[in-house]
Amino acid sequence: MKVYTAEQIRNVALISHVGAGKTSLVDAALYDSGAVTRQGKVDERTSAVDYDPEELKRGMSLHAKPVPVEWRGQKLNLIDTPGYPDFVGEVKAALRVADAALIVTTAEKGVEVGTELTWQYADERRLPRMILVNKLDRENTSFEQTLEALRARFGLKVVPLQIPIGSQSNFKGVIDLVSRRGFTFEGGNKVQEVPVPPDLQDQVSAFREQLIESAVENDEALMDKFLEGEELSEEELRTLVRQGTVSGELVPVVCASALKNIGVQTALDALLDYLPSAAEALSDEVRALGETPALFVFKTAAAQVGTISLFRVYSGTLKADSHVFNVQTHAEERIGQLIIPRGKAQESASEIAAGDIGGVAKLTNTHTGDTLVGSKEVTTALEPIQFPEPCFTVAVFPKSKADLDKMSNALTRLVEEDHTLRVTRDPETGETRISGMGETHIQVAVDMIKRRFGIDLEVRDIHIAYRETIRRKARANGRHKRQTGGHGQFGDVWLEIEPLPIGGPDTFIFEDRIVGGVVPSQFVPGVEKGVRESLKRGFISGNPMVYVKVALVDGKYHPVDSSAQSFEIAASICMQEAVPQANPTILEPVMNVTVIVPEQTMGDVMSDINTKRGRVLGMESLGNGMQKIVAQVPQAEMLHYATDLRSLTQGRGTFTMEFYQYEEVPPQIQQELIARYKKEKGEPA
Repeated sequence: MKVYTAEQIRNVALISHVGAGKTSLVDAALYDSGAVTRQGKVDERTSAVDYDPEELKRGMSLHAKPVPVEWRGQKLNLIDTPGYPDFVGEVKAALRVADAALIVTTAEKGVEVGTELTWQYADERRLPRMILVNKLDRENTSFEQTLEALRARFGLKVVPLQIPIGSQSNFKGVIDLVSRRGFTFEGGNKVQEVPVPPDLQDQVSAFREQLIESAVENDEALMDKFLEGEELSEEELRTLVRQGTVSGELVPVVCASALKNIGVQTALDALLDYLPSAAEALSDEVRALGETPALFVFKTAAAQVGTISLFRVYSGTLKADSHVFNVQTHAEERIGQLIIPRGKAQESASEIAAGDIGGVAKLTNTHTGDTLVGSKEVTTALEPIQFPEPCFTVAVFPKSKADLDKMSNALTRLVEEDHTLRVTRDPETGETRISGMGETHIQVAVDMIKRRFGIDLEVRDIHIAYRETIRRKARANGRHKRQTGGHGQFGDVWLEIEPLPIGGPDTFIFEDRIVGGVVPSQFVPGVEKGVRESLKRGFISGNPMVYVKVALVDGKYHPVDSSAQSFEIAASICMQEAVPQANPTILEPVMNVTVIVPEQTMGDVMSDINTKRGRVLGMESLGNGMQKIVAQVPQAEMLHYATDLRSLTQGRGTFTMEFYQYEEVPPQIQQELIARYKKEKGEPA
């Protein structure tokens, strides 16, 4: 592949609701450009873009993949992204290195949840965008209705750039409103220019006027010309539409059926004509680097050779067999063979110029989000990717002990590739926990570990860190006496226990109230140790006891048989006697939960919080039809909330949570926890 200048390159992220046809669009573009000899099909598992075994198994994209398409002597880097919401991290990574976005929607379903969400992502990056209405060949579809829905949801800046020739099964081409020329697509990738059909003349005039009215708003001279009834030239209108698109004042809409390869070539033309080049989209920060090579790694992907780092070059030219410096790790990296990724295929490259996207294998100290530069004098990293925080956590266990050590390495490798995954180890339970964006995300990760590393993992709900405490004071005696020949064992203690405030600064206090040396001072640490150990084990549910004050008030010792260990055992026996008298209870962690939801689903979400034993503390309007709900909910009820919230809000809701405090568990749930503990110990319930 030849080397293109930044002026000849368009970096465009394809984003949409799941199933809108982004991958099919890229497959058709590869075929139309001559990169492949046969158009791949997702349904037939022949796509040139979706080739990962997990993608083939599920029939959907799971990874962001840059695919270069050479068109009209220029280069379109189309970055195909997953539409399923669990893989939003891939979308965020793609948008970070894109200069524009193509939002793919369907004539079948119009504005879906994913359309709205991806629009928001493009807004966050302030990216110019276009919309492609796909699947216009399907039954019960209407371009006009889809356009109306888009304008109603996203505003009047959404304007038609093309309209279809024919509808549903008769859809066969498009009319370009700027040039007023028609194009039909029949027989593979052949395109034929045709006159505008007579029955569409009025439609073309009406939609073209709509386009002109929106475009001239940003140019007073041409607006005056238009208002005076003068005809704008094709070149003037093309310039106006491009200016409006690049500035974000216009969002042009094009038509296609990617699967039937209708309208794909005219869509590629529109991307080149109206979206900004890589040279136009540079920030002042990047321009200041001049010709010093600087690249941003936006994805680390597994490969047969280890890992491939995918990057965008922002300044200078990166050459094979050169050296760069990692701004974050301060490590020097050797750049070996450069590659241009194209789905499952790759092409070697001797250099990659500013504005372009490429890859390199076997970088040792570089990860997703790192900046690599050609000079140690550059110390400022390029803007990072804003990954969302994981919201769904499970515990994972290897199904065989032999895999225990390998599991840690496999999880570390996976987290390096996917920054929306987190792996932690709970020190209390010893659980290895993996957090992600949803159940599908976690399942894909587990399946990937099995396929790549041969490790079978079992997924379970995380262990809730329950606690025990007491409600009232109690006093008891504990005696340990054993004679085994020679020195015996003897310890005798009286302990008083009382509750501390739940949520207070102290979870345990030990006091020595011995008077007159009835328990010598050298044995008191043994008493405290026995108390602490018994609190760790718990008494009624096997969970640690907290918010307890214990005082050593009396006791006896033997001058020969007593020892610190004897008093440790005596203290433990005493606690077993005292706690049942102190009305023990179980505590559970309660979380502060913040939920962002559309106004129309707020009632359902609040009702669901109530069924989860939650307390709604307040609501706040965020504007743009969104509401913030603040609540406190037991952690045990939040294990699958990511899935529940997605169902309640059709994927529009998000939430965060953090620990608030421990609170008493309701009696019925306490009984279940105690019965489960007794069953595990083999005791009668």
